[in-house]
Amino acid sequence: MEPKYVLILDYCCGALNIIELTENELRESENYEDFESFLTTIEGKYGFRLSDCYWMTTENLNFYRYKDGKEVENA
Repeated sequence: MEPKYVLILDYCCGALNIIELTENELRESENYEDFESFLTTIEGKYGFRLSDCYWMTTENLNFYRYKDGKEVENA
C-alpha cells in the first residue's frame, strides 16, 4: 500500500487533518527508516505536532459521516 494520504487526528484541539502527499513528499518519505520519522519533517508545513496526534496512512480516501446511528449526506 502506498501511503498517498495521511490522516492526522489531533486530540489536543479535536481536529482531523487530511494531507494528500505530493509526489516529492512520497519520494522523500522513502529515505526514512520509518514513516513516523518522515512525518516529523512535515509538522511545520502542515501545522500539527506529532506528539499531540494519532496518525494513519491510506492509499484511498473515503468519507462516511454518521448521526444518530445513520449515515448522513454531505460528508
